[in-house]
Amino acid sequence: MMKSEHKKLKIVFFGTPGFAATCLQYIVDSEHDVAAVVTVADKPSGRGQKIQESEVKKLAQQYDIPVYQPTNLKNQAFLDDIASLQADVFVVVAFRMMPESLFSIPPLGTFNLHASLLPDYRGAAPINYAIMNGEQETGVTTFFINNKIDEGHIILQEKTTIGTEETAGELHDRLMHLGGELIVKTLDLLAAGEVNTMPQTNDSPEKTAYKIFREDTRIQWAWPVEKIHNFIRGLSPYPAAFTEILMNKEKKVFKIYRGHFESKFQPAVSAPELIFDKKQLAILLPEGKYYPTDVQLQGKKRMPIKDFLNGLKPGDDLQLVDY
Repeated sequence: MMKSEHKKLKIVFFGTPGFAATCLQYIVDSEHDVAAVVTVADKPSGRGQKIQESEVKKLAQQYDIPVYQPTNLKNQAFLDDIASLQADVFVVVAFRMMPESLFSIPPLGTFNLHASLLPDYRGAAPINYAIMNGEQETGVTTFFINNKIDEGHIILQEKTTIGTEETAGELHDRLMHLGGELIVKTLDLLAAGEVNTMPQTNDSPEKTAYKIFREDTRIQWAWPVEKIHNFIRGLSPYPAAFTEILMNKEKKVFKIYRGHFESKFQPAVSAPELIFDKKQLAILLPEGKYYPTDVQLQGKKRMPIKDFLNGLKPGDDLQLVDY
């Protein structure tokens, strides 16, 4: 069957990180036209405070796509410049909240890609929370932007399962490509005039994905061991779950990126204990054992647990502080 003919859309793309850049690549590779991108202003970063450009800007420059980097999205000169492009639609991926004076400009509207199955996991960290909460399924959603965060009418959704050992970083990379494909499907529907939206409704308790702060990443060893496992992989590789240990009586931050667990064992312990040899480290818990396999000690680089253990000297003592 031949694909139905529809017009090529003129697009302004809004986004900043690598996730957004990959989605932009899908649009560039489609039949639609990217007239410009809008991204964050360049800023100094790292030890040398070198000026860093966003991933979206770097990609746009490869294709000679005009780049706008406003510090104020309500600035009238910026709004006039964007309006003068006469785009059909704006596409938003991993960008900041937009004022109505901006998102109302294009005749076909402004739509956003969100890395969850809305209305679940509205907010800044949907991928992390889906894994931390032990979800078995997630996905991506395109929806029209309105004045409320992540609450506009849904255009399309695509589901995917979450692996039992999958980390947030691994799921991020899969959803990045799934999202790019969904954006192009959404653009094709808009071009053909075949979009049918549906309002967001949620009869079950709300599942949110608020911004994650450092103290939110501290491991609570009193939790059931499976919840601990999901928490750790849901924060890996960034911002990373952490605990604190005493290493020869000196307190150090100990990040855990990956591991595995046993849910039952004998004898039980009343409080968490840390045991180790040259091959593995185990954290004994009232309801099971957790075995870190990918870690980072304060002041050191990330490494496999065997490398960490091999670096210990005879007589070195490790004790768990957090519990």
